[in-house]
Amino acid sequence: MKCPFCSHLDDKVVDSREGRAGDLIRRRRECLKCGKRFTTYERIDEIPYMVIKKDGRREKFDRHKILQGLLRACEKRPVPTGKLEALVDEAERYVNEAKDRERTTSEIGELLMNRLKRLDKVAYVRFASVYSDFKDVKEFMSELKNLLKERARK
Repeated sequence: MKCPFCSHLDDKVVDSREGRAGDLIRRRRECLKCGKRFTTYERIDEIPYMVIKKDGRREKFDRHKILQGLLRACEKRPVPTGKLEALVDEAERYVNEAKDRERTTSEIGELLMNRLKRLDKVAYVRFASVYSDFKDVKEFMSELKNLLKERARK
């Protein structure tokens, strides 16, 4: 650090404390040349994980937004909240593992739909109806028929 008083480059850290929110570190420093003390603040500068929307826009990955969509799909269904939080954790890991720090909403949506399909068929259909943006009743019925075929095979 450069001393704000004499511009000397060597100092020693006298005291370090974590900030109130835990997102920064406050350091008291003492210049080794002039002996004056000054305070610095360090913050971790993270590049956010991004989601590429259908129209090409990019926005920050938002756990809360995904959880809200899953909760809506599972409303009045016997799906524990813990399972939904685990799904959100899995989606977040999926985005974090991307080499470019971003994934498309279609990739994330497919992952969530596949997991929901195993958890609760009704919740799956609700989520898919919003996510897949069915154009008409035929597309929706086609998806329901596929579900019934899978059920008959089991």
